[in-house]
Amino acid sequence: MKHVLFLCTGNSARSILAEAILGRLGAGRFVAHSAGSQPKGAVHPLARDLLASLDYPVAGLRSKAWDEFAAPGAPELDFVFTVCDNAAGEVCPVWPGQPMTAHWGIPDPAAAEGTEVERRLAFAEAYRMLHQRIDIFVNLPLASLDRMSLSRRLAEIGNLPASAARSEPA
Repeated sequence: MKHVLFLCTGNSARSILAEAILGRLGAGRFVAHSAGSQPKGAVHPLARDLLASLDYPVAGLRSKAWDEFAAPGAPELDFVFTVCDNAAGEVCPVWPGQPMTAHWGIPDPAAAEGTEVERRLAFAEAYRMLHQRIDIFVNLPLASLDRMSLSRRLAEIGNLPASAARSEPA
């Protein structure tokens, strides 16, 4: 089992969505985690609603600090992905092991303004983008890629254009 940590500043929306998606798509091969540098302390209600509407288990999702994954006894991480630009620029803790890292930044749905429908659409778009990237990730031939090739592939996943994610059904 490979342990994957998704990082964002608040750990209330994007990283939570990513944790849930990998939990489903990578079941049996990956263990998904999420955390934030300045966690909000709660999962965003629209993230929780979206996941629940798609039949994801939401009971165990929580907003937590990234220090939890750098503490003694934390799982050894194989991959760490930042999903927001703020977290990508912050100095991260030292992670156990030598995880592969990549930046998969997407727009923050929690910052979306407008009607409730428009805000829900922002969450759906974030979900689609993350789902596409994570689907590609879980289907990489990890055993046959050397570290440098894998690093390049992870970066390429993070550089997928937003329009490519729109073709992925939610």
